[in-house]
Amino acid sequence: MVDELPPSDVAARLRAEPGTLLLLDVREPWERDLAVIEPSVHIPMNEIADRYTELPNDREIVVYCHGGTRSSMVAGYLEHNGFSHVSNLAGGIEAWSVDVDPKVPRYR
Repeated sequence: MVDELPPSDVAARLRAEPGTLLLLDVREPWERDLAVIEPSVHIPMNEIADRYTELPNDREIVVYCHGGTRSSMVAGYLEHNGFSHVSNLAGGIEAWSVDVDPKVPRYR
């Protein structure tokens, strides 16, 4: 089972230990055009199977989507494919906007 990390914990780690986490955005391009957490790498969910080898295996990866469902599936897929340090951003970018950075636009 994939770990769920609260947005506040991820934000704190990004501030305290920059470079130790890789944020992976698995949303569709149109979603990323509306709102984004930076810095992050963008690989849409439907491209993960073809592109997961582009991801580093020596850093913790925190996967995010809009609400946390798609990213949880992708995090599980990555774990199944040998990534040992993968977590899901609990509540996705929606929770990030509410709990961490209200400047990140909310959308439906």
